[in-house]
Amino acid sequence: MGFDVLLKGKNMLRLLEGLGVAMKISLVSVVISIFLGIVVGMLMSQKKPLINAITRIYLEIVRIMPQLVLLFIVFFGFTKLTGKNISAELSSIIVFSFWGTAEMADLVRGSLLSIPMIQYESSKALGFSRLQTYIYIIIPQVARRLLPLSINLITRMIKTTSLIMMIGMVEVLKTGQQIIEANRKTSPGAAFGIFATIFLLYFLACWPISCLSKYLEKRWEN
Repeated sequence: MGFDVLLKGKNMLRLLEGLGVAMKISLVSVVISIFLGIVVGMLMSQKKPLINAITRIYLEIVRIMPQLVLLFIVFFGFTKLTGKNISAELSSIIVFSFWGTAEMADLVRGSLLSIPMIQYESSKALGFSRLQTYIYIIIPQVARRLLPLSINLITRMIKTTSLIMMIGMVEVLKTGQQIIEANRKTSPGAAFGIFATIFLLYFLACWPISCLSKYLEKRWEN
């Protein structure tokens, strides 16, 4: 089945190191996306025509343009335009942050707009300032709506990092292909075992996050 190849040399360790590369890029991109997404999402909820037009174009670009094309544009296009090389890791973080910020901003916008207007009016009638209204009333409700959805975005981002192999990053999928090629003659069936192991590694990375999302949704529904 090809699993024996993982016991040769440092093949299993190489796969784990490749997964670490993918997780590192995901983590950095998620942190940037959450911070910028909250800011952009709050701007989108203000219903200002110019801001809405700019953010709508931004969202449409992210939704229409495949992440792989964005990776090629940033990685190869930047070098073509400036004559300076940009690392594959930095290119990946830029693209995933660009994508993640748009997704997070849309989630924040939807969560803010889902709060009934009467809650704003009631807090004003009680003498709350705008800042107090957000801190004590709006943000706690938005957080309950937003956290499970943002966790799902994190799992999607982790899985999508498999695309970075196309610009030369040696992550878990690229490492798996290298191991298969190196053992093609001695273990022709290695592909099944390697890809099954990669599937298991992604599952182990994403499953706890998915369980956390389901747990929070059930807990906050009560």
